[in-house]
Amino acid sequence: RDSKLFIKDLHFDEVPVRIYLPKAPSASKRRGVIFFHGGCGMFGSIRSYERICRYIARKSDSVVVSVGYRLSPENKYPAQTEDCLTATVHFLKAAENYGVDPTRIIACGDSAGGTFAASVCQELVNRSDLPKIRAQILIYPFLQALNFQLPSHQLNAAIAFLPRDRTVHFILKYLNKDCSMRDAVIAGSHVPESMYLKYRKWISPDLIPERFKEGYKPPLPASFLPHVYEETKELFETRLSPLLAEDSVLCCLPETCIITCQHDILRDDGLLYKKRLEDNKVKVNWNHVEEGFH
Repeated sequence: RDSKLFIKDLHFDEVPVRIYLPKAPSASKRRGVIFFHGGCGMFGSIRSYERICRYIARKSDSVVVSVGYRLSPENKYPAQTEDCLTATVHFLKAAENYGVDPTRIIACGDSAGGTFAASVCQELVNRSDLPKIRAQILIYPFLQALNFQLPSHQLNAAIAFLPRDRTVHFILKYLNKDCSMRDAVIAGSHVPESMYLKYRKWISPDLIPERFKEGYKPPLPASFLPHVYEETKELFETRLSPLLAEDSVLCCLPETCIITCQHDILRDDGLLYKKRLEDNKVKVNWNHVEEGFH
């Protein structure tokens, strides 16, 4: 119950959602927010993000749709991204039924939810049959699994709540992979040299501003392990690593807000995506929380 909101549990093409609609009358159609919760695709729920979704709906006077995508490992990847995409497409088509202007819908998510938001926006760039997503808000998103030796990974490797080893463990578990490969993936042994050379123009410590690299030491090169690469190829799919998408996709993305935190191993993912979007002439509003944690 909420004095300012109507709250309903619905299904968008079999995907469970909770929708938050402001009770106050509006002179025009409202903005819409489709929200994907964090939790590495394995944790979290509509219920656990209830307070933040209510807050967004009240403060922005928007209709918020919180997506209850299926969780891994019970539901194998990429079921999570597929549910997020399905719910978004449904909302874009049915927006006016909820008093929402379909041209003013944003995709928003935190952590893995930011991954899903980025992925959904990329998958929709060529959908001429749908209204365009107005903007994307990525809150300390996970955006690439190519390099776990960036400055933020190294400097925050042992930070509480989301240390590097736990993060990579969760990613492998999310993909239903053998978690004993964790250390090899952290070292970079899952990346063939050809792939490293292809993507270093987008993912490299050299692209991180100097003020974020104090205390950083370049790691020694890791030996490539073909069996680890074969077992973890999904790490290089753009659904999991949106930073690897081609420029032809990124240049079509909507206006973007990226939030990063200083004491977060995923900080540099956000910084690198910001640079790539700006290089592709996408307007980016960047907010950095200097004392923030994941």
